[in-house]
Amino acid sequence: MRKTRYALIGTGHRAIFFYGSLARDYRETTELVAFCDTNRIRMDYANRQLTDRFDHPAIPAYKAEQFEDMIRREKPDCIIVTTVDYTHHTYIIRAMELGCDVISEKPMTVDEEKCQAIIDAVKRTGRRLRVAFNYRYSPFNTKIREVLMDGTIGEVHSVHFEYLLNAVHGADYFRRWHRDKTNSGGLLVHKSTHHFDLVNFWLDTHPESVFAMGDLRFYGKENAQKRGITQFYDRAYGSEAAKGDPFALHLDQDPFYKELYLDAEPEDGYQRDQSVFGEGITIEDTMGVMVRYRNRAILTYALNAYLPWEGFTVSFNGSKGRLEVKAFERSYLRPDGSEDDTPPRKTITVFPLHAAPYEVPFEEGDGGHDGADPVLTRDLFGDPPPDRFRRAASHIDGAMSILTGIAGNHSIRTGQPVRIDSLVRF
Repeated sequence: MRKTRYALIGTGHRAIFFYGSLARDYRETTELVAFCDTNRIRMDYANRQLTDRFDHPAIPAYKAEQFEDMIRREKPDCIIVTTVDYTHHTYIIRAMELGCDVISEKPMTVDEEKCQAIIDAVKRTGRRLRVAFNYRYSPFNTKIREVLMDGTIGEVHSVHFEYLLNAVHGADYFRRWHRDKTNSGGLLVHKSTHHFDLVNFWLDTHPESVFAMGDLRFYGKENAQKRGITQFYDRAYGSEAAKGDPFALHLDQDPFYKELYLDAEPEDGYQRDQSVFGEGITIEDTMGVMVRYRNRAILTYALNAYLPWEGFTVSFNGSKGRLEVKAFERSYLRPDGSEDDTPPRKTITVFPLHAAPYEVPFEEGDGGHDGADPVLTRDLFGDPPPDRFRRAASHIDGAMSILTGIAGNHSIRTGQPVRIDSLVRF
């Protein structure tokens, strides 16, 4: 049997999930044939991971400007794109034009022009593009889909979804390239794409119009000064001021971060440990969104990136009752910079219109992202069984999730609601 050939571009943190899975779990049916990146030091790290951690031979490494040469020489069937968000469209489109299918890390891209270019390329080339929405695959989120699609609370009329990022995970978006909205589309695109996709998935519908507000209220130098902070630094490495800051990331104290980022700085100058209270942050940390869907359901959504615990609460109001969901995923940041280890807990509760409430049992999954990652990789790289929940995400699903956030960004700038069909043509 011929193995499916994969090449990966973008060998940062998230890439390990993909190349590790191929090297460890799918070696009998797949072949990882090449890495591509702007930074050769990071590709060397990825190859060391292959040889030392996964007992896999090192593979050819190409610089980003050699992307087309890589495809012509290595002849991959599929390209995995895990680069900086605003570059996704470049590699997705060119890979399809050169005859490859594509798997893209979320978000598919960051604005409507790039989204339209991807949609047009799929039509033009006939290639397949999938977006890696791991959240769909967690047993917990799949159970919510099952409860709703089985009509337990009838037709869903409204949803309230609040996502909390704690001061560990939330802060990390303000240390790295995500802090520049040009790179990431802001958290309404980069992070909320997960949540907007879940609502699309849960309700089996697509957004129609969006209104949003957002601001930078906690991170950034100006906000820190208002709270009385007087010591500032540009980056944590080599800074005395950073030693007492619980928000500082110390790259030299963690072998993973040191090898993947600190040691790679001489090649491209990328600093992974910027101060979250520095200047130049152009993304929001406090956001509220309203969405009207094609099935007439209404969503109210909130995202805050600096809170004492991480997770989400979702309430669905339907014609036959109410469904309440709570997922406590991570706890608070201690003053010394460590994270509290309170165990996660999750509940799904049905409140029928004319009966007593009850909790819905669900199975906890093994593996990363609450058991989602092994199910996702089987879907991407293996031979998955038939899926009544239709979790595999196409480029249309990828577009519909980011377009909610893109429309939200437009609304924040203009103060006006935005129709999705004014942004792209399918």
